[in-house]
Amino acid sequence: MNTVTQANQPNSNPALLLDNQLCFALYSTSLAMTKLYKPLLETLGLTYPQYLVMLVLWERDGLMVSELGERLFLDSGTLTPLLKRLESASLIARIRDVQDERRVHITLTTAGRDLKTQAAEIPNCILKSSQCSLPDIMGLTQQVQALRKNLNTTEI
Repeated sequence: MNTVTQANQPNSNPALLLDNQLCFALYSTSLAMTKLYKPLLETLGLTYPQYLVMLVLWERDGLMVSELGERLFLDSGTLTPLLKRLESASLIARIRDVQDERRVHITLTTAGRDLKTQAAEIPNCILKSSQCSLPDIMGLTQQVQALRKNLNTTEI
């Protein structure tokens, strides 16, 4: 059988169908969600990863870089460039701990705190675009968080 014929053969294993893959459903939904956020965040001058950092800092200002990384599931190699760009935009300040210079605290600037007011409508825009109720979105979020927890604690 040649390659073209093999490529046109229906897949008899449902476990290998793209539309049956949870990973693809999550991945493609993540792409759609990020695309939805893009114009909303452009008005704030933020990228999606920067927005996530700001969300965490609006919840709890003054976190150490390591705490921020744990909260966002990001390593310092990914987080450091994000923080540098946010600092260049005067939204955060990176402050070395006086007792241990290896520890860096991230604090919001006045501009960073003020940006929270501008960002307040973003969740409502996302909720409206999802065409889901708030309880449905909250339930789905909890299911995905439980899935993430399970995946992070499971070894293959």
